[in-house]
Amino acid sequence: MAEFKFLQGNEACVEGAVAAGARFFAGYPITPSSEVAQAASVKLPPLGGYYIQMEDEIASMAAIIGASLSGLKSFTATSGPGFSLMQENLGMAIMGEVPCVIINVSRGGPSTGLATKQAQGDVMQSRWGTHGDHAMIVLTPSSVQECFDQTVRAFNLSEKYRCPVIVLTDKTIGHLRERIEVRGPEEIEVIDRKKPDCAPSQYKSCAPDDDGVAPLPSYGDRHLLRINSSMHGEEGFLNDSPANATALVRRLWDKIEKNVSYIGKIEGYRLEGAETVIIAFGIAARAARRAVTLARAGGIRVGLVKLLTLWPFPYAQIREALDPNCRSLLVAELNMGQLVLEVERLFKDKKILRVNKWSGEDILPGEIMAALKEAGC
Repeated sequence: MAEFKFLQGNEACVEGAVAAGARFFAGYPITPSSEVAQAASVKLPPLGGYYIQMEDEIASMAAIIGASLSGLKSFTATSGPGFSLMQENLGMAIMGEVPCVIINVSRGGPSTGLATKQAQGDVMQSRWGTHGDHAMIVLTPSSVQECFDQTVRAFNLSEKYRCPVIVLTDKTIGHLRERIEVRGPEEIEVIDRKKPDCAPSQYKSCAPDDDGVAPLPSYGDRHLLRINSSMHGEEGFLNDSPANATALVRRLWDKIEKNVSYIGKIEGYRLEGAETVIIAFGIAARAARRAVTLARAGGIRVGLVKLLTLWPFPYAQIREALDPNCRSLLVAELNMGQLVLEVERLFKDKKILRVNKWSGEDILPGEIMAALKEAGC
């Protein structure tokens, strides 16, 4: 039964994880994500779950991989330098096709940077932080309610596509408090990983079904599970032949990139007749929404596309949502310009504007309004 609670964004992420069936958390405290670990330490043990504080973020990522392969939905949380430390094992989870969720509450960098301040500088790290060619699912909440909803969705996508999923929030959203509806498992869609239905002797750990995703047993089940971080064949054994490498990397890519119509999600606001559309995510999307309201009141035809999925980039959904009169796009983000690079690459028929800020402060609606007026919108 649904409950209404007054929560931080970080706390709402934990509520969403629990509702989705998560029962294992391993992490290392780091500002501004530490409340995720704190809430997990309280919520999980009474449910028969597990909370472990690890020695560092490298071990945290390794622990949730092991827990997931043992049959538990697992997650961790971090920020800044901690997210950097997780990248090698994140690559392991991608290659091994291990479902798990990473909540990254971004903060100012580089390095230790602005440890307690705001930023959205992890746009490209969340997509390309670990080495090699790979696809990535990254979801972006912009409210406390969405912290709950997007974490549930992160677990569902992780289980459905047998892959790690990142919930990319930010310091302001993580520490914001709002009244939200916390729904129970019986009131939300909960997706669990596919289990093999063949005889144990016929099972191959990495042999995909028609959807490109291989069924996943747990360690200790009757079906023998082999996980390999190196290039491997369907049985899970090392196979570094050119043909196998080509096929495996293509499959890992396609199972995500070819399902953008399902994974990708946006939310539009005042897009009808909009000649300029703001593209934003996280806390910047809230400032952008207010700027749209102010602009419309002043007769400026502006709309907003709020990204709920950052990667894979929902290009088709955005293109379809734009009014035929749209001539320009304004990307508002708390960095020196990362998301805007993808927008410039894909929307070559539009004039691209920017509002960037990397001082540790949030973008204000007035700053977006000033950029719109300066551009003659």
